Amino acid sequence: MPKVADTVFKVRSKNAGPFWVTIDVFCGDEAAYAMIADRLSNEDVARLYQQPVEAIKRFDIADLNVVKFSLPRPIVQGDRFDRDMHGAQWAVLLAEHELARNAP
Repeated sequence: MPKVADTVFKVRSKNAGPFWVTIDVFCGDEAAYAMIADRLSNEDVARLYQQPVEAIKRFDIADLNVVKFSLPRPIVQGDRFDRDMHGAQWAVLLAEHELARNAP
């Protein structure tokens, strides 16, 4: 099965304030956007980041071929146990996620 990174132009993550992280999936074209929008679910993202599905905010931006997810940080930015102050490493986990096959 293809990974998200094999299908899209770029996956990027960053802080969305001290309590949230945003992960942007830049698809590059309409075909990649359609695949990601169809095959990458909120449940997949919640499972990857060990969050309840209700905590995941999803934004499908068809005009830009972007799918964006926002989720709460498990540790507040700047806490002494925060290992990623800028939220930049969160993208790797989603980029390496294998996309499910289309339902028959």
